[in-house]
Amino acid sequence: MTRSGTPTLRDLARLRRVRDRMDREYAQSLDVEALARGVNMSAGHFSRLFRQAYGESPYAYLMTRRIERAMALLRRGDLSVTEVCFEVGCLSLGTFSTRFTELVGMTPSLYRRHAAGATAGLPPCVARQVSRPVRNREAKRAGRP
Repeated sequence: MTRSGTPTLRDLARLRRVRDRMDREYAQSLDVEALARGVNMSAGHFSRLFRQAYGESPYAYLMTRRIERAMALLRRGDLSVTEVCFEVGCLSLGTFSTRFTELVGMTPSLYRRHAAGATAGLPPCVARQVSRPVRNREAKRAGRP
């Protein structure tokens, strides 16, 4: 970190490795301490740098990845909400449902009912983009309901 408090290029490269790991291993048990250890940083320093670089905490980033994957699984329609919760690496159905509702704007079971077939016929890259979760504060800024 430079004296001005901004991350160095070396810090950004290490943060990118961690973010890529979270993208790949979202269903694994990942905690901030282990992620920070993997790039030789303290948990507090790692969390501050990650938030500064990506605009959200490592936990929030990981949960967003998990919710994105959960949305895809729920659209498929062949798994229950509980099965999806554990499939994406969440250990608590209550936490999963709360975070899902915060990001998506509806409960997982309601999303499953509404989204089944909603992206049928769309190319996968388009389906991912239109079904990406949006945080409530971002939705308000973008004029979304």
